[in-house]
Amino acid sequence: MFTDHELVNEVNMMKKPIQILAEDAACDSMDGASIDDMAACLKLLGDRTRLTIIALLKQSPLCVCDIAAALGTSQPNVSQHLKKMKAAGLLEEHRKGQWIYYSICEQNTLYLQAILAELPSIGASINQSACE
Repeated sequence: MFTDHELVNEVNMMKKPIQILAEDAACDSMDGASIDDMAACLKLLGDRTRLTIIALLKQSPLCVCDIAAALGTSQPNVSQHLKKMKAAGLLEEHRKGQWIYYSICEQNTLYLQAILAELPSIGASINQSACE
């Protein structure tokens, strides 16, 4: 059993993480992210293929052909994943000639920046574009 003094210390120790979480939440709310936005983003990134695509795009902008070749999947499959991530504001597209290159949106949220920082580098580099 705790003495009164020990109990007060325990309660105070338990409050510290709550205060830290509240401060973090305040930072995120300043960042413009709501719980619903974060849940939707994390749900999208919870898919292995999408997370792998993000890891590939972290290295450099790529076209659908390059991503499909790196993943060993079809272009329509990659296009569907890219479409969902673009609609969520995670990706940007840039046209170069007839090809559209995708990159990670530079104006992303603090929690997404933290995820990107922790993503491992994909060992398979793309030396030659599959589109050309």
